[in-house]
Amino acid sequence: MVKKYGIVIISHSADLAYGIHQIIKEVARDVAITYTGGTDDGKIGTSFEKVSTAFETNEADHIYAFYDLGSAKINIETIIEISDKEIILFDVPILEGAYATAAQLQMDESIAVINKNLETIIVK
Repeated sequence: MVKKYGIVIISHSADLAYGIHQIIKEVARDVAITYTGGTDDGKIGTSFEKVSTAFETNEADHIYAFYDLGSAKINIETIIEISDKEIILFDVPILEGAYATAAQLQMDESIAVINKNLETIIVK
């Protein structure tokens, strides 16, 4: 079954991406969550190929994307331009945004409410 909404975590650190994934899976076992971090050679940074794969392999058609630093956001913005999936991007802290969104998706909260809640934690 294809899940309608999912989450992608993008970090400069593979360990950080994995850790956030582990935390949010505790509150959102039924939400499609994919993640990636680091460069192709395992260093700190981002890889467009790895980011693209995280979105492609996510079962959802509509994906909330969370990131840690600027080049991760640039990769996500590029994916937004070329993906057939709807990618929803808010500038929020990666853990807080992903956790709150995952918990709300798990309990079938309305997308309007989820988006409104994310707007309240935007870093300005």
